[in-house]
Amino acid sequence: MKVRLIILFFVLFLLPATKIIAQNKSDNVCYINNDRIYFQLDRRWSDSEKKEFSSIFSLDSALIAQALNLQPVIIYDSITWEVSRINDNIVELSKSLENIEYTYHENDVILMDDSRFFLPLISPPLFYTPEKYGFNNFSENAAFRYENDTAYFLLPGFQKASYVYLSGTFNNWSTMQLPMQKTNNGWEIRLRLAPGRYLYKYIADGKWISDPNNLQKERDGQSGYNSILYCYNHLFELMGYEKAKKVYLTGSFNHWKKKNIRLSKVDGGWALPIYLEDGTYAYKFIIDKKWITDPGNKNVRADANGNLNSFLGIGDTLMFRLKGFETAQSVILTGSFNGWSHNELKMNKVAGGWELPHVLGPGNYEYKFIVDGRWMPDPANPYTTGSGDYVNSCVTFKPNHTFTLSQFTHAERVIVTGSFNGWQTDNYQMEKTGGVWTYSLFLRPGKYTYKFIVDGFWMIDPANETWEGNSQGTGNSVLWIEP
Repeated sequence: MKVRLIILFFVLFLLPATKIIAQNKSDNVCYINNDRIYFQLDRRWSDSEKKEFSSIFSLDSALIAQALNLQPVIIYDSITWEVSRINDNIVELSKSLENIEYTYHENDVILMDDSRFFLPLISPPLFYTPEKYGFNNFSENAAFRYENDTAYFLLPGFQKASYVYLSGTFNNWSTMQLPMQKTNNGWEIRLRLAPGRYLYKYIADGKWISDPNNLQKERDGQSGYNSILYCYNHLFELMGYEKAKKVYLTGSFNHWKKKNIRLSKVDGGWALPIYLEDGTYAYKFIIDKKWITDPGNKNVRADANGNLNSFLGIGDTLMFRLKGFETAQSVILTGSFNGWSHNELKMNKVAGGWELPHVLGPGNYEYKFIVDGRWMPDPANPYTTGSGDYVNSCVTFKPNHTFTLSQFTHAERVIVTGSFNGWQTDNYQMEKTGGVWTYSLFLRPGKYTYKFIVDGFWMIDPANETWEGNSQGTGNSVLWIEP
């Protein structure tokens, strides 16, 4: 099946290019088919149009000239190009992709649409890594609101624009999926969005613009900015204290920073809607420098030092258990999910050992127990990382992908490693069941590269045809996790 694509690295935002495209086939000026890349050239182009095409697709002008002269085979820069004639005017130039150490994926490209040619200079990122928390900061409150899982966007002004589209991480940066409606106030749209963090921009008559009323932004890698949006899932409220000058929120989600989350004064007290990633968080309010627990939250726990903190859990519960150690005076749960705090999560003594229910979001975590001051991995958990005195237990909560290796049944040790864990060599030791090595992980949407280490030997996944080159010249397997 033919897939016609405009390669991401080639496409530039140049309106005159519509003239070039209109003279060619009704499909695209560039496409990929059966491991070859094709470019269609028009012999009627002027010198300026040839130069423009050369710039757009990074093709040397000498190569284009030879192709337009219908030279059937061209050896250029050690690459073999083939030339074929489509009709009296159109010439097709192609080369093999077999020696290019990259496998194209639908998220690596931008689809061409003949009706409108407004494409970003380089496509915005398709995926992102969520933050633990966030809140909005708009100069105009009417520019955005979020109610009942519905997001309402308003772009004031731009009354002379012919069309405006909304594009962001919530629709894989589609340029034509979300047309906005023109009103007396500007351009409006509403859509269903789950709680979370999103990046977005507006496209007004083909021009990409960040939201002028959104003060939350980050660089887009193209000398511009993406606007940042949070759809809330929790409201922090503190009733009373109406004479206070300032009220701040602090907790484990912001590393207990004192003054970067400020509540707003409302009727009867203080409040702040916020987005929190799934997990368990300890927190307090700071009222004019005085720290207090949340009087509206009955979930208050003492840490190992006797300090009281309010606790909030968003997500599902994972029960941590430690069998035995019944004579211990104190057992603390610590891990990557709470910054390895040595006093925050005090476990409960039960018959036969210790336990603590802990709310987590889907993810891969490392943890340990601290038994009367002695750090130790979970003796009941065979999955560990590290070696010697530095061994942590590993647990995956709600995995969404399982790596499998069905060969090497006589191997003693198989590791899966990749960009998802910084290419650590002792992190995820696979388990052999029924002659198949497996390891399940939770991976956020995006692209990952990975390899297996079989008894010290590094290898790509023999069952995965998708791979790309690396600096060592050995290649890495490629995995895409879709949203």
